[in-house]
Amino acid sequence: MRMTGLPYAATLATALGSGLVAGVFFAFSTFIMDALARLPAAEGIAAMQSINRAAITPLFMALLFGTAVAALGLVAWSLATWGERHSAWVLAGGALYVAGAILPTLARNVPLNDALATADPGGAEAARRWAAYVSDWTTWNHVRGVAALAAAALLTVALR
Repeated sequence: MRMTGLPYAATLATALGSGLVAGVFFAFSTFIMDALARLPAAEGIAAMQSINRAAITPLFMALLFGTAVAALGLVAWSLATWGERHSAWVLAGGALYVAGAILPTLARNVPLNDALATADPGGAEAARRWAAYVSDWTTWNHVRGVAALAAAALLTVALR
């Protein structure tokens, strides 16, 4: 049976949200973090502290976490309609977004950001701390980006 109505609209919106989030993560993974890492530690830390504060906007939080809420709803819906041709695709896409993009955000990237927020950009440990942060944060950002993009792809396939 072909997906229509609210399930179709929710799947499309979640696929688009996942794709937008993947784009943000992609930008950070491919050039923003590299540019920040090239700065002296004090400047890189100060810049990332500013970015982390600026990122907490209603629009970005609605995109990141609203997509997660929609993805969880789609997971539940896919289980309720299990056996229809789209169910496995929707389940995989929704679960992947939550497990691969949101959980690492909450468990890894946010704690790294919180620790960086307390760093003294001019402190004695700044260079070591900054190098470790860039490496760890970027690694987990790659995970988030790939997961969000794969979720968008799976949800898009579910629409066919």
